[in-house]
Amino acid sequence: MRVIDIVLPVYNEEAGIELFHRELTAVLETLADRYTFRLIYVLDRSSDDTFGVLTRLARASDHVRIVHLARRFGHQASLMAGLDHASGDAVIMMDSDLQHPPRLIPEFLARFEAGYDVVQAVRRYGHDVGVVRRQLSALFYRLQNALSPVEIASGAADFRLVSRRVVRVFQEGLREQSPFLRGLFQWVGFNRTEVPFVSAERAAGVTKYRWRTLLTFSIVGIVSFSKVPLRLAALLGFGVSIMGIAYAVWLLWAYVVRGGFPPGFASLILVTLVIGGLQLMFLGILGEYVGSVFDEVKRRPLYIVDEIVGGEARDRR
Repeated sequence: MRVIDIVLPVYNEEAGIELFHRELTAVLETLADRYTFRLIYVLDRSSDDTFGVLTRLARASDHVRIVHLARRFGHQASLMAGLDHASGDAVIMMDSDLQHPPRLIPEFLARFEAGYDVVQAVRRYGHDVGVVRRQLSALFYRLQNALSPVEIASGAADFRLVSRRVVRVFQEGLREQSPFLRGLFQWVGFNRTEVPFVSAERAAGVTKYRWRTLLTFSIVGIVSFSKVPLRLAALLGFGVSIMGIAYAVWLLWAYVVRGGFPPGFASLILVTLVIGGLQLMFLGILGEYVGSVFDEVKRRPLYIVDEIVGGEARDRR
């Protein structure tokens, strides 16, 4: 029988984690004759009693393990922690709020048995999601794909199955300090396929992805895979310099032919503000890349484990 590890990042999900666990195990029980499943709940340090609820679940089953992080490291770091503690033939990564439906797991496994190393779920929003949210999501993927050589399917979620050899690549080689996993799983290649799904409403609780978090996530994705913003800044700076030279030539011509510089205090202020704004924008773009390099050079661990409850206690970074 194949062993399948299911990595489940959790943060402040006390209200809905038991419901999710019941629905997940109900699906897994239908596959128990062919697979052995191990659930790895990676708990970002939470302010509610999620840890207490998960501890009860772990004590009730030998197939449930809790990787409790020392503080909140974020969703992507939690997924990496789950990958590091996985050792099965394949790993399924999914959120624990029922927006990633467990009913897709049989389809994932069927694609895995067909020879695919990466089975990527692609989100299709339901009618309950507003137009603004849909358009912003589509804009993010269009911008990401326009700036990056790595093509990411619009709606690609952190809901996927990956084979053991893909997991090994991340455990042994890909240790970026700010991992953008949607892009990295596309970048590694291998045989891959996509499975569409309609995003359901949360079972309970509130979303942890605020607008500020989504904006930061978008910036990380672009900085991780694209140098185009730096090149655009250089090209725009070159273009502004050419316009400045042309303007200087025109002023010299006006001085020689007309006998004096033309009035233009308002124009001077406007040009100064525009050039100053562009310089600050370029410094901001450069700062994002320098900050990313700074994080990589420090080589801090992606996460720190406080304790492991249930399953085989194997602490890795």
